Amino acid sequence: MAVLIDASILLEVERGRLDLEPHVARRQDDESFLSVITASELLHGVHRAVEPQQLARRSAFVEGVLERFPILQVDLATARAHAQVWAVLGAAGTLIGPHDLWLAATCIAHGLTMVTANVRDFVRVPGLEIEVWEDSC
Repeated sequence: MAVLIDASILLEVERGRLDLEPHVARRQDDESFLSVITASELLHGVHRAVEPQQLARRSAFVEGVLERFPILQVDLATARAHAQVWAVLGAAGTLIGPHDLWLAATCIAHGLTMVTANVRDFVRVPGLEIEVWEDSC
């Protein structure tokens, strides 16, 4: 099953706490995607950089990631999944953050597994397949 990589995983990579390559290689037959939401989250981090060296380092990392992985847009199928998951989680009183809600909806709409370090929130979403990538691969 193809995967959607969450920003939490990419931040672990950027901070040197996770080697992405073994995980992507292990799933060589499955495509790995990013959401346009994750792209925005990563770019937000670039814009928040204060020091020029930090800005250059973050920008290079983010641009490399954005070039490497296909970006999924928010489409009507994702909007439908988003509305349903939002209603279900809202009724249960277990809402997750708005960006995470869009990411979960993207996975559901496109039949993807969510790769994340944020299991605590995503586990609340019924039917969402979750995978955690750690350095022990």
